[in-house]
Order: sequence, then C-alpha cells, then structure tokens
Amino acid sequence: MSRRHSLAALAVACAATLAGAPAATAALQAPDTGKADGSGAACTTPPPVHVYPVYHCYTPQDIAGWYGVSALHGAGNQGAGQTIVLVDSYGSPTAGADLQKFHDAFYPQLPPPSFEQVCQGSCHDYNNTANGNGQSGPNAAEGWAGEANLDVQWAYAMAPRAHIVLLAVPPAETEGVQGFPNLFKAMSDAIARYPSGTVFSQSFGVTEQTFGGAAKTQTAKFDQVYQQAAKRDDTILASSGDDGTTGVDKQAKDSRTYPYATVGWPASSPWVTAIGGTQLQDGWRWNPTSDVPFNADGSPNLAYWQWTDGPSSEAVWNESWLPAATGGGPSAIYPRPSWQDGVASRIPGNARAIPDLAWDAAVNGGVLVYTSFFPDRDRVGWHVYGGTSASSPQVAGLIALANEQQRKSGQPPLGWLNPLIYRVGAAQPSAFRDIVAQQYGTAVSGRLDSNRLFTGADDGQATKPGPVPGWPTTSGWDMTTGFGTPHAPQFVAALRAARNAG
Repeated sequence: MSRRHSLAALAVACAATLAGAPAATAALQAPDTGKADGSGAACTTPPPVHVYPVYHCYTPQDIAGWYGVSALHGAGNQGAGQTIVLVDSYGSPTAGADLQKFHDAFYPQLPPPSFEQVCQGSCHDYNNTANGNGQSGPNAAEGWAGEANLDVQWAYAMAPRAHIVLLAVPPAETEGVQGFPNLFKAMSDAIARYPSGTVFSQSFGVTEQTFGGAAKTQTAKFDQVYQQAAKRDDTILASSGDDGTTGVDKQAKDSRTYPYATVGWPASSPWVTAIGGTQLQDGWRWNPTSDVPFNADGSPNLAYWQWTDGPSSEAVWNESWLPAATGGGPSAIYPRPSWQDGVASRIPGNARAIPDLAWDAAVNGGVLVYTSFFPDRDRVGWHVYGGTSASSPQVAGLIALANEQQRKSGQPPLGWLNPLIYRVGAAQPSAFRDIVAQQYGTAVSGRLDSNRLFTGADDGQATKPGPVPGWPTTSGWDMTTGFGTPHAPQFVAALRAARNAG
C-alpha cells in the first residue's frame, strides 16, 4: 500500500515508516521509547504502562477540556440517540474489546459502549499474528487495525453515548483506487440503513491526480453518494491528509512525488467537510535548539525534543521528525463553491480549497489508543497516535453532540456542514480558535508557519524544508487549518443557529 492512499494507522519506529504501511491522511503512531531517563516522562499511559520520555499524549478528558467539549458533556450532552459511522478497510479484529478497555479506563461511570462492526465481505482475512498473510500483508493489516481502533475510540471519546459503527470494507483502497467501488457501495448502503443525521468519518484518501484525465467523471460518480447523504441530513467528514502539499505519483508506482503542491480526495469534495491538523501543546511548550531529532544510535536527541512548562498553545501541525504535516490547498478538480466566496481572496484561482477547520493531529501531542491485535508484535497496550485521521473522528463526535441537541429541541440534524461552517466563520469567528504562525525554540523545525513538508529526518540527520512549497498559516481562514479549531460550546450553538435559520 502506498505512502498516500489510506488513512490507516501508520506505525513509526525511530522516525522510519514501516514499508507498505498505509498513510495518505494516516494515523501516525509514536515510537515506543522505553523508560524515562530520570528527567521525567512526557507521557505515562494507563496500565499496562508505556512511558514516553519525549512524546506528549492526551486522554479524552485532556482533549475535551481544551476544546470545551467537557462543558457539553457536563451538561448531559454526550451523543445519546446519535450514530457515527467510521469507514475503514478491513476493520479491526479486536475493535469491540479494545473499545471496552478504553471505556473502562476513561469512562467507567458510563454504560458500556454501543458498538457494532459491519463487515462487507471478509474484512478480517489475515492471520492475527506477526506472520499475517492476508490481502494487505501483516504490516498493512496491523496499520488498518490501528486506524480502526483510533477512529472508534476517539469518536467515542467525544460522544460516549452515541452508537459507534465500524464499517469495514476490503480490499484496501490505494493510489490505484481499486477499493473505492466497494467503499462507496458500503457507504451508500449505510446511508440507507442508519438514521437521518448519521455522521460519517472517512480516514482514507488519494492524491487528486490519481484519477488522471477521468477525475471529474469518476469523482462525480462517487459524489452522488455524498449527495445521497446530504438529502438525508447526514454529515460527511474526511481527514485532509498527513503529507502537507506533497502527493505520491501513481504512474511511478508511488516511488516518487509530484513536484508541485497537491491535495487529497475525498477531502477536496465540496460535499465533504475536510478536517485539517494542529499540534496542541497543552501545559507544555516545545523548545527545540537543534534540528536533529535522533542521535546516531537512534535515541532521541533531547536538544530537539526539549520543552518548557507552557504557556499552552496550538499551532499548525507540521512535525519535521516524522516528517508529516496537515494536508491543505486548492483543488485541481473542483471549482470554488459559492459558500467559499467569503474567503476567495485567500484561494488562488477559482478552486475549492481545504481544509474547512482543524483539530489536534500531532504525534508529539497525540492521543492514547488501546490495542490488543497482533499480540506477538507487542501490540497489546496503550499507544500514542496522531494524524488527521485522529482529527476527523473527534470532530464527528462533536457534530453528533450538536445533532443530539437538535433532536432534543425537535429540530433537524445539521446535515451537509460546509455552507453552515462558512456562515459561522464569517459571522462568528469567535466560535473558532484562530491558528497562526508560531516559533518554538530557535531551530528551523520550530518555525510552524505552513504545511510545507520537511525532509531529511528518516536517518536522524538534520531536517530541512522539502522541495514542494506549502501554504502559509495566517490569521483568519487559511489553507492549512481552515477557520481554526472549534470552541465546542460556541461552535455547536452557532452551527445550530445557522441551521435553524434556514
């Protein structure tokens, strides 16, 4: 599977990507770095304990507190009566049991999760061992299962009383897009099956250029499914991507990248709300004085990873050590929709541009996920994940909370979100936290002001900006974080007011 074809979990070990792991807007996992060296741990997870001396991580309560979701939860707004569908290839053989473990760790006071996994065909056609030999291979099967667990647990984290559905659809979609017909047939069936107002989160994507000369024809066919959802007042979200503006070239069998900026599909579809990524630094502040993340022996270079105790901040997601960055930019397929006219001056040409808004996606500042698949590959326990595919399911949970309020008030679900978001962004920008350029420490890597992908980190050498230009992170709406990240209570109230105003 290609570097940019799916948002399934990409395992990262000593900054090296596992060969064949899925990625496009992939979930990214921090390396297990062992025991802290006496300087204190940045992240200590629930039992069984994994200690990460340089990576920071967050619990559901941390994230809910920062974005204001905890205020909604405290008011009894927890997603009751709502359905969230998470679309992933293959699914996870331990998704249900692992979600229960997540519940027990963070929400033991609530009833057990409402969860089902719907398999289209043989979604678990690999051996659950290190020697797995299914269609996607052992490494990729592990990645897809990690992606599914991430999606399930963190949609649940934001809406713990919602009904969570994992829609598992083989084969894996790749830059060859052979999996798309199955995916969209399954989504169409799910739109018909689940209640009006269902929220769909997609953690997969391809470079728009993958479709070649047939791009408009092919995407129009798939967009019919999204329009079907809009007619039922369903909401469709997608991760904006993890490779900044860099896209792999299908014609070169994913072995090279385009020399110009690209974006991913389906995030670029006007019928889809594209969720970009930020790096949340809550209670700590990165303070790098070196651009070398790893020493020659593979150990973390503390001059790169060091931090101070705040002040808290939130920046565009662009981690040079991976390297990974939020996707965003103008579409090469779609013209600018009318609801983006208010930000037209920020968009080159007459194009649909993404993302629409953002949420925490960093790995250093990632979220805790419990896994028990592949037990002989040390996959039992708590792990730190990131990527914009961590962002999308969390926003899906937030939209489910808004729909819960709508239902209690006898009003329709929010449905197609994009026109509402741009009305809110124009009239009530305070519903968002504006993400602007930040400088952390003195290193080049600490200048987070665009989604230009860094390069040179794979072997521990000094990082440097990559060859493909990125888009700047500015005040107001931009093509890295959209309007910014939601202030949950204000955001929900403003979306509901826009929807109910007609």
